[in-house]
Amino acid sequence: MSTPKDLRYSEEHEWVKEEDGKYRIGITHFAQSELGDIVFVELPQVGDEVKSDEPFGSVESVKTVSELYAPLTGKVVAVNEELEDSPELVNESPYEGAWMIVVEVADKAELDELMTAEQYEKMTAGE
Repeated sequence: MSTPKDLRYSEEHEWVKEEDGKYRIGITHFAQSELGDIVFVELPQVGDEVKSDEPFGSVESVKTVSELYAPLTGKVVAVNEELEDSPELVNESPYEGAWMIVVEVADKAELDELMTAEQYEKMTAGE
């Protein structure tokens, strides 16, 4: 399983990528593999506020429905609308095609609370 080194990770299995001062968010390869085949993704709207460690949407798989937890606090500036028609992208391309939202963060210091790829790999090795 690959864990891209240039991303940060939350304990709830979301990844964060900084892009021009904004932050792209999705779920990890580990999370999608645990969930199984994704059949539906519910995401917030552009303009919505998300709060760190609080739900911002959900993914439904053939096994279960799981909430998505915001790794950062901020305003949603983009939503991957492709996931509405193609939720299977979460399984096929969790780090590229299946990004979920882009957020303008309120406090960049929250990024320091997220894990590095090495820390995330250690955490998931025990699960």
